[in-house]
Amino acid sequence: MMNWQSVLVGSQLPLGEAIGILDRGGLRIALVVDAERRLLGTLTDGDVRRALLRQVPLGADVTQAMNAKPLTATQAWSRERMLALMEEHQLLHVPVLDDHGRVVDLETLHGLLHKRHKGNPVFLMAGGFGTRLQPLTDNCPKPMLRVGDKPILELIVENFVSAGFHQFFISTHYMAETIRDHFGDGSRWGAQIRYVHEEQPLGTAGALGLLPRDEIDQPLFMMNGDLLTNLNFDNLLKFHNEHASLATMCVREYEHRVPYGVVESDGRRVRSMVEKPVHRYFVNAGIYVVSPELARAVEPGTRIDMPTLLEQQMAAGREVQVFPIHEYWLDIGRMEDFQRAQFEVGGIFHA
Repeated sequence: MMNWQSVLVGSQLPLGEAIGILDRGGLRIALVVDAERRLLGTLTDGDVRRALLRQVPLGADVTQAMNAKPLTATQAWSRERMLALMEEHQLLHVPVLDDHGRVVDLETLHGLLHKRHKGNPVFLMAGGFGTRLQPLTDNCPKPMLRVGDKPILELIVENFVSAGFHQFFISTHYMAETIRDHFGDGSRWGAQIRYVHEEQPLGTAGALGLLPRDEIDQPLFMMNGDLLTNLNFDNLLKFHNEHASLATMCVREYEHRVPYGVVESDGRRVRSMVEKPVHRYFVNAGIYVVSPELARAVEPGTRIDMPTLLEQQMAAGREVQVFPIHEYWLDIGRMEDFQRAQFEVGGIFHA
């Protein structure tokens, strides 16, 4: 793979030198950026030829030849959305920007069509009873409830597959045969799916003890089977690897507004009054990346929840990182969440 960073050029670079970088880079594009790596424009062979026809001298700044309004994507975009943009506008590349307009990647049509399979396993928790969604879950496990025309769990699997992940484990307990019958061995999705069955509920981390220990040799994704998100899994994995922590927990900002004026006092004396204050917290989003070491730390048959497991490790001096997610995220735990998902899922997963 060509290194996209090799085609970054400054705005004051002469056009002649930019053409040399364009030719040597092998990506058929140069990205014109400022000192903070914010994208100013792009330069392709077509841009160069149009500039030469306008008699722009080779000594002029590259900004006089670049496309100052290129189409771009953000880190949250799915592979399908990028491919759709490229197809609609007949593009070979799309710069990927962060929230501040800085270049963080360059997606190419060839790279998206030949996306390399990643070896990291994905462990989906699908054994819960879903009692808060009764009577819908009386005859159907919650991860198999349909949002749009597909079960929640199928949307999750497809999201991981589109990101290049193909090795899955699914933990089951309640109505396990419904899940097994639907997914089989995963070949329908071009994936390998295997199952671990909890004879008794083992909590949100206990099923780790049922995995084949000798096969978990790379960081493992863990995710609750009742979540909808368009989180960029590549970015999450990259963050985890860069920080080399025992585990990375995805967190989501939660806002709570007190509906009354809050009064703080010192005895009888009023110290302050705040009208309807807003408190913000990070809450557990139910998505993790765990090291092979942590995945193998749970003994078979142990009942334990993920927060407890992580707290034990932190008490022993091990490091756990948090990864704030700003992308779409919905925990389908209540009936109103399920109804909300019916309206939102089309725009999120097909945008």
